[in-house]
Amino acid sequence: MRFTKIMVASFLAMILASNMIAGGKVYHLKLATSWKKTVPILGEAPFELKKMVETMSNGRLKLRVDDPTKHKAGLAVMDLVKAKQYDIGYTASYYYKGKDFKLIFFTTVPFGLLPAEQHAWFEYGGGKELAKKVYDKHGLMHFQGGNTGMQMGGWFRKEIKSLEDLKGLKVRIPGMGGEVMSKLGVLAVTVPLGELYTSLDRGTIDAVEWISPVYDMNMGFQKIAKYYYTGWQEPASETQFLVNKKSYAKLPKDLQLILETAMSKVANRVLEKSVYRNALAWEKIKTEHPDVKVSTFPKEVLAALSKANDEILNEQAAKDPVFKELLDSQRAFIGKARAWTKMGDYSYINNTSK
Repeated sequence: MRFTKIMVASFLAMILASNMIAGGKVYHLKLATSWKKTVPILGEAPFELKKMVETMSNGRLKLRVDDPTKHKAGLAVMDLVKAKQYDIGYTASYYYKGKDFKLIFFTTVPFGLLPAEQHAWFEYGGGKELAKKVYDKHGLMHFQGGNTGMQMGGWFRKEIKSLEDLKGLKVRIPGMGGEVMSKLGVLAVTVPLGELYTSLDRGTIDAVEWISPVYDMNMGFQKIAKYYYTGWQEPASETQFLVNKKSYAKLPKDLQLILETAMSKVANRVLEKSVYRNALAWEKIKTEHPDVKVSTFPKEVLAALSKANDEILNEQAAKDPVFKELLDSQRAFIGKARAWTKMGDYSYINNTSK
């Protein structure tokens, strides 16, 4: 087959069109997320980011989103981005505490900051600068990805009246919460997501800590365990967009700004959706399962959990000066912010609720 000048010109035009839109080069980034698309709110967020950056950039920035069904590494997204297999990761920093314990502070710690306090600390209280210090060593940039808010303390098949009631219980609770409960005699176990309901139903585990009503309702825990405990272990669970520094540096300044702006907007939506959908989900649980009892752990249990948590954090601070810097920073800020939170929000709720 002979190629005419017209055919060659058309072919070159097609190549040019595929790489140039509105007079600018097209940049392609790949994003790996820790959550399947079907997970409420968190599963939706990276696809909202994709739509936003592509629209704002007039197609000059293209984003491919792969969830765990594609990359098979939901709890290793940070590693994928470090290795530049992906340019961006949507995940939660505390998943990687086994690699770097300091990362927990950018998601949440037990008995720590509430969402508004967490955001204030990060943006204005030194958190952003400390995040840069920690993530620079990993070749990554850190951007807040949205807060799911207060997480509930879990669904228990029996009521917890004392410390003795915790001993020997098999509880699905990961991360720092699991380590803290283990110090009180709980057997903290890991169970695959797809087996949580069956394990709780068959009594293989005695309790499960998942997230909050909008997530828990889909799992069906309310059909089995009737004691729904209020939270302590994850008071402000912030997700993260982790961006490979080299990938970011290749973008023009305007596309960098578009990406950052879109990530910020998506993060806001995650918190807004969490508040809204949790309200709807809890109303549904309350109506359809009136036998579910919302409970709070006894004061002696909470005091013991708090003590165990402080012991773990202080042990880590003694080993790592940057960890200590982060711990001291958050403790100092909570000392200032919590007084206003109580005086403002809590006083309003306590004094005006009907």
